[in-house]
Amino acid sequence: MIALTTDLKRLGAVKAPPGFADRVLAQVGMADSYAPFETVLGTVYVAWNRLGVSAAARSKSAREFEDWFRKDVGRQVMPAEAPPDLAGKIKDELNGKRRMRFDLRGLTTFEQAVLRKTRQIPRGEVRPYGWVAREIGRPAAVRAVGTALANNPIPYFIPCHRVVRTDGEIGNYGGGGPEAKRAILTLEGVRLKRLQDMARGGFRYQGVRTTKIFCYPTCYTGRHALEKNIVWLHDEASARAAGFRPCKVCRPAAVA
Repeated sequence: MIALTTDLKRLGAVKAPPGFADRVLAQVGMADSYAPFETVLGTVYVAWNRLGVSAAARSKSAREFEDWFRKDVGRQVMPAEAPPDLAGKIKDELNGKRRMRFDLRGLTTFEQAVLRKTRQIPRGEVRPYGWVAREIGRPAAVRAVGTALANNPIPYFIPCHRVVRTDGEIGNYGGGGPEAKRAILTLEGVRLKRLQDMARGGFRYQGVRTTKIFCYPTCYTGRHALEKNIVWLHDEASARAAGFRPCKVCRPAAVA
């Protein structure tokens, strides 16, 4: 018994390796790891855990990212060596290929539904806040959708920059403000001037004379139509009155 007591005392005097406690917290899901990645958007700090990517931000420094994560996500976060495949997944996500898993713990059921639906918007296309609300079965919750997207902890990869105001204007962006939103959409190939011209004219949809289908302006189904066959439309009622039916891909109407 004396020998055992002595051995226990010696064990208690041994210091754990540097970072051991942090790794234990990460292993049991009480902390996340993070690393900076160089992307087409610049340096993006990305956090992850065993459930998936949990946060992303274009912070000015590692300390700023850590402070933001602890405050907004509510867990500890520590620098770490990134998994070998994460850089490739980040590149693919920014190019429109969906390869990531996400950890959305801490978000409400509504917020998670908003983010999952937003993730389905293809690269180079935009949808209004009202579309997201309708698609998740909460058509009256447009303002709440905007709030959920403003607090999106994983912008760029869950692309809240692809959601615009109902009137067609670009709107704000939690990942860096309107200018950052415009820059990212331009990088993705969105014709912002066209969107702005349509918004100023009160047009919400575009129809294609040859197919008699109306879409959101950026929908790929009408992207290759000849300009002479494009008709700008104010609303669903005028589109239907002109003989157009809603696109089954971008679903600009409640029943497509």
